[in-house]
Amino acid sequence: MSNRPELPPEIARRRTFAIISHPDAGKTTLTEKFLLFGGAIQLAGQVRAKGEARRTRSDFMQMEKDRGISVSASAMSFDYRTFRFNLVDTPGHSDFSEDTYRTLTAVDAAVMVIDGAKGVESQTRKLFEVCRLRDLPILTFCNKMDRESREVFDIIDEIQENLAIDVTPASWPIGMGSDFIGCYDLLRDRLELMDRADRNRVGQSIEIDGLDDPKLADHIPAHLLEKLREEVEMARGLLPPLDSQAVADGTMTPIWFGSAINSFGVKELMEGIGAYGPEPQPTRAEPRQIAPEEPQVAGFVFKVQANMDPKHRDRVAFVRLASGHFERGMKLTHVRTKKPMTISAPVLFLASDRELAEEAWAGDIIGIPNHGQLRIGDTLTEGEALRVTGIPSFAPELLQTARAGDPMKAKHLEKALFQFAEEGAAKVFKPAFGSGYIVGVVGALQFEVLASRIELEYGLPVRFEGSQFTSARWVAGPKDKVERFVQANKAHIAHDHDGDVVYLTRLQWDIDRIERDHPDLTLSATKEMMV
Repeated sequence: MSNRPELPPEIARRRTFAIISHPDAGKTTLTEKFLLFGGAIQLAGQVRAKGEARRTRSDFMQMEKDRGISVSASAMSFDYRTFRFNLVDTPGHSDFSEDTYRTLTAVDAAVMVIDGAKGVESQTRKLFEVCRLRDLPILTFCNKMDRESREVFDIIDEIQENLAIDVTPASWPIGMGSDFIGCYDLLRDRLELMDRADRNRVGQSIEIDGLDDPKLADHIPAHLLEKLREEVEMARGLLPPLDSQAVADGTMTPIWFGSAINSFGVKELMEGIGAYGPEPQPTRAEPRQIAPEEPQVAGFVFKVQANMDPKHRDRVAFVRLASGHFERGMKLTHVRTKKPMTISAPVLFLASDRELAEEAWAGDIIGIPNHGQLRIGDTLTEGEALRVTGIPSFAPELLQTARAGDPMKAKHLEKALFQFAEEGAAKVFKPAFGSGYIVGVVGALQFEVLASRIELEYGLPVRFEGSQFTSARWVAGPKDKVERFVQANKAHIAHDHDGDVVYLTRLQWDIDRIERDHPDLTLSATKEMMV
């Protein structure tokens, strides 16, 4: 842990983290149990229930409710013990990974959820790589131990091999599948037993004096106790002990075992986030980084969500506070436009509920309702011209042409598409030639989500059709060279919603040719979201 004694107590007690996982590893259930134990909800909804009961607290968009997948990252704040947790839920589906990448710029740590039967899956690996790029501390929760799962040493090996990170067990499972009865808490020498009768109740916690304590035999069948002693002895011999500095540096992950659906292991994980999760960290910015303890308020937009409340066509910018003590009604400078903004109705999120935020501190995530002034990557400060850096925008991997079902409504479609572009849900390109718009996404499911949201939120039927283009690159270079290039390649040129020049390609050969014939220009697959 970095010792920065100058952090005000209110900031030091904050833990801002994201949950990352492969779809179906149990992330939504875990999120729900966090809220339950944090006193934020009274009863955990049954994620697998039918119809309306299926609606989990953090999934508020209609499509998420229908399909049972999280497609937009939402933030939730709640207290647990002496800590203030700011949990940012991330889309589990790989088609929405860009939203997740941006979310990871707004947190100080990640909780990685893996399924005990499946181990490290492809999506987990991708997300983990992003955490590595940012040196984010990672805490691991191995879920679904109450089902048939892999051997514990195999799971740990796989994490170490695949993710090139040291793993240290914080707890050790006793039995697995139908034999799973609980865990041995290695950090506090305690026996934690699962309550199979009540899924929302935490089981028993029994203080013991090491693994030789005869009391263990009263609670654990002999064959499981023998296996536990053998495995823990091996684990202590083979695996590194917990080193909080290595965890803070992102080179070691502690792993807890449990079953979120049975509320088991979740409290130990929450204690772990409090003890080993970092306090708010400095934020990268130009011309200098922003330290959380600075008295002046600064924050940045990492996500924009439109129509969270369909009754009001509102847009909420999710802002991570990087420094200071924010109070409602404050005037902040919108650095990109240099204009002052009075933040009169900021909100704190409690899943799908929100309440007015009278105050917030560095590390917190607040929502600022606005009419389109705030975009992803924008920085707000008390006057200093700081710009937070490193919030990526990726080149889309799939391009399709969008056409309004009713040609008279083409203008409305443009408005809807630009709204989604500013929200970061898709890239929208206006070709220099021809009519219509080209919409680019990272995964095919996004086209379905867009079509369904445009119809639901704007009452516009829309058709997505194949495009001759397969990819897009942002063009940068000296102004006169870019203008000449645009004139000579009109059939391939489009502009994104910010008005930046984009080169649409059909083949890798197009990109190679430009790089060869126009050495002064750069074609980029990412664009940093700031102006």
